Amino acid sequence: MNIKLDLQFDGTDFHGWQIQPDNPTVQGVLKDVWHKVTGEDTTPEGCGRTDAGVHAMGYVANVHTDTTIPTDRLPYALNTFLPNSIVCTNAEVVPDDFSASRSAVKKTYRYTIDNSVFPDVFRSRYAWHYKYPLDIDKMRQAADGFLGTHDFIGFARSGFTVKTTIRTIYAIKIEKNGNIITIDVTGNGFLYNMVRIMAGTLVFAGSGKIDPLAIHDIIKSKDRSRGGITAPPEGLCLKEVFYTDE
Repeated sequence: MNIKLDLQFDGTDFHGWQIQPDNPTVQGVLKDVWHKVTGEDTTPEGCGRTDAGVHAMGYVANVHTDTTIPTDRLPYALNTFLPNSIVCTNAEVVPDDFSASRSAVKKTYRYTIDNSVFPDVFRSRYAWHYKYPLDIDKMRQAADGFLGTHDFIGFARSGFTVKTTIRTIYAIKIEKNGNIITIDVTGNGFLYNMVRIMAGTLVFAGSGKIDPLAIHDIIKSKDRSRGGITAPPEGLCLKEVFYTDE
């Protein structure tokens, strides 16, 4: 039986999703709790890696299991032992060939900026405090340059291995509510640190450090030094994962 798990987690105290030998990770904690609940030594498959400190409100994992625990009771059983920073919100049986990572067709990440003069202490774990003025119109203008299919090698941190660095960005939505700015980015996949570098570049465009109309040329240059800084991890959250049958 293949079970799909919907998860939320505060990534502040974790070194990302994927198991590491000497660091706490979300996958490592979930694996230990699954063993405690079901007795099975099974490693849940996640929908993708996340950086240390990055959060998720709509993370998806799947696990092949022989457990006799009713599927609708699994979230209750798991949450009994999971730390407060991880919650399972749903469990359902899916086809055997469903894969949280390989079956995904697109993802939406949200980057949050606290644009107040002084930081909001209650948002410090979940937003980048950037105190300087930002022009939302310029940020939106710059965002248009990311849309479409491009080679995003210049918007990735070194040290990763993938078959191709070509990705498609379907939509970028930038909203401001009071001092809080959110950037929602939807694409078919993302390179290492890609969304954080895009967010840093949009902030540079909004602060006048980068011409909003230069984004397309920056992407074509494949030159990492021409983009903005890598925005800090606490502002990034995996919002939603979309699958072929949705």
